[in-house]
Amino acid sequence: MMILTGFWGVPDNNYWLLVLIFASKIIEVTIGTLRSILINKGYRKPAVILALIEIMMWVFIASKVLTGITAYPLEGIAYALGFTVGIYVGSVIEQKLAFGKVLIQTITSLEKGPILAAKLREEGCGVTVIDAVGKTESRKVLMVIANRRGSEKITDQIKRTDPAAMIIQNEVGGVVGGHLSPIKSLLK
Repeated sequence: MMILTGFWGVPDNNYWLLVLIFASKIIEVTIGTLRSILINKGYRKPAVILALIEIMMWVFIASKVLTGITAYPLEGIAYALGFTVGIYVGSVIEQKLAFGKVLIQTITSLEKGPILAAKLREEGCGVTVIDAVGKTESRKVLMVIANRRGSEKITDQIKRTDPAAMIIQNEVGGVVGGHLSPIKSLLK
């Protein structure tokens, strides 16, 4: 521990302060990452609340680190490491929460198209079926708008019904009209 008290010193040997800076920065950046994602997906109200928490944390954490950075450079390192881990944690949490909607397009054979559409409709999905022409044969294109959370169940059903199907999934900015599964969100 003597090595840390020289150039890399910690104020009054309070090593818990480094842990507090690191953990606080992880929380702050995680909140910021989620806030950015929520704004991009149109969830303004929860994003504003997260922004308030994020900026309050930033002011206090940054001011603590910046006022003593020359005397205690380990605080700066803890701050930087917390930032890095916070970006990762925020992205993992967002992936688990899965905000928004997706368009799942499936290119399948003429034979499997109606079977697949019927199975997806049984599960409550709105399915649009389009006739298409592939490289060598006629095909069916199925389009489903779904909540991102739970969309893996739809793709799993497609794979079980037609393992040869091509599945394309894109995020959707907004949807008006049509048949959509109920939104199970407390955020909007």
